[in-house]
Amino acid sequence: MKALVIQHDHVSPTGPVGRRLVHHGFEITEFLVVPEEKFSTPNITVEFPNFDDFDLIVPLGAPWGAWDNECIGNWLEPELDLVKKAVSSGKPVLGICFGGQLIARAMGGTVGRAPQFEVGWTNIWSDRPELVSNGPWFQFHYDRFTVPPGAIEIARNPAAPQAFTINKTLGVQFHPELESAGLKGWLDWGGTAKVREAGLDPEVMLAQTVAEDSAAEKRTYALIDAFLKDVAGLI
Repeated sequence: MKALVIQHDHVSPTGPVGRRLVHHGFEITEFLVVPEEKFSTPNITVEFPNFDDFDLIVPLGAPWGAWDNECIGNWLEPELDLVKKAVSSGKPVLGICFGGQLIARAMGGTVGRAPQFEVGWTNIWSDRPELVSNGPWFQFHYDRFTVPPGAIEIARNPAAPQAFTINKTLGVQFHPELESAGLKGWLDWGGTAKVREAGLDPEVMLAQTVAEDSAAEKRTYALIDAFLKDVAGLI
């Protein structure tokens, strides 16, 4: 089986999500949307791979908004169209943070600035803990989605919806792929200032993530296993 992982920026490693897909026999193609040299001017023209060549599509997070056509519309709008066709056709998609917001918007929901941002390790409330556990999961988002028509919200917290299913697709607001190595990259590329603006200590957040790595990996493996079996029907 083949999985296309869409990395919207150059500091989005697949972490335990990628490792678990490989464990299940997936051949992973990583596609970078905005290269490092375009990070500050991301509204570039992008030719996406053919989704039909893959059994699973995994759009990851991004530092930009899935609502922000002015900032990234040159590639955001084509990706929305591709995601809509994939989800509607029954192709499995796993959308993570920005990727979950993409799915929500593509399928008729909305995405916009959240009244309360979320940064750091957070518990959620899940109706299907065997699929999406209560966490804690790592969060780093200033936007939130509304669950699209026809989808089933399966997890939430007071700040935002956290997970939904539609067809063979799962969208989540949090970051199951995040581990300490990935967080270090985010902090180095602008995250440190954002964490401090939130009144939090980035050094403590990184140390906490190092301590959480092992347990978080197990939660992510369980999520990927259940998604592939019970939602995507691929294993």
